[in-house]
Amino acid sequence: MRHALLAGLIVGLSGFPAASQAAEPLDVVASFSVLADMAEQVGGEYVEVTSLVGPDSDSHVYTPSPVDVRRIAGADLVIFNGLQLEGWMNRLLDASGYRGVKVVATDGIAALHFTGADHGEPPAEGDGHAEHAEHAAHDHGDLDPHAWLDVSRAEHYVANIRDGLIEADPAHADAYRRRADAYLARLDTLDAEIHRLIDAIPAARRVVVSGHDAFDYFADAYGVRFLSPVGLNTAAEPAAADMASLIDFLEHNRIPALFYENITSPALIRQLAEETGIPVAGTLYSGALAAEGEASTYEGMMRHNARIMHDGLAGAK
Repeated sequence: MRHALLAGLIVGLSGFPAASQAAEPLDVVASFSVLADMAEQVGGEYVEVTSLVGPDSDSHVYTPSPVDVRRIAGADLVIFNGLQLEGWMNRLLDASGYRGVKVVATDGIAALHFTGADHGEPPAEGDGHAEHAEHAAHDHGDLDPHAWLDVSRAEHYVANIRDGLIEADPAHADAYRRRADAYLARLDTLDAEIHRLIDAIPAARRVVVSGHDAFDYFADAYGVRFLSPVGLNTAAEPAAADMASLIDFLEHNRIPALFYENITSPALIRQLAEETGIPVAGTLYSGALAAEGEASTYEGMMRHNARIMHDGLAGAK
């Protein structure tokens, strides 16, 4: 009996240090779903990631809650886009008293200046583009924040996230480097796949009409022309002159397809479809991942966007 009790005591004591030393996952808070997915891809089993702005939700109109203040306060690492995408982030960091590691995902990228223009649509006098540019300057400054929509620029995001994870958790630095290298290799393959899909669309048909002006980086990287009736502001209503000018342009240039966008109301695109007879080819994802399905990861989102553009535009007559 004494031997059994002693053996049990030894087992219990020997098991105690192992249980107490079990590493907790790194508590990572990302501002929106694209960054959360990137952090999960690089961090793997060593991270637990929370996205403040969830799938199919719009960072432009997000209002932080007291719960978000507590999430930030308890985090080991905070990741946000920068370039004034999250106009609420500095206030949230200040309110939480957070002093831990921060990653600005866009650090080091070649940022584009936001123009407020529509990639080639002949602007009518008084068409509201000046107001779109003014809104962009007010909300986001002079630089367009949507850089993740170019996969080659998104690779800088991944490198910055990797470095932030290593700084916050140096014990797993080798694992973060290995996972980041594998992820970057997949993104190289994805970038080449998107180029092939877009290059297969006749140049005259590479015109996409979407919910708001978020795709300048995709346009710059892959040679697609984007038109939007409302500019950058997802909550805006287009001016009547904007809509009339856009309808004339679509009909005159025989644009083959329209596209919804997951974080904007489909009403404007439906109106354009009804007035022009142009079909809607599907939904594009810009500022948020899908809640489920292919577009629920960054890789899947970008592949989905390229495929749906290709399918909607390449074979149109």
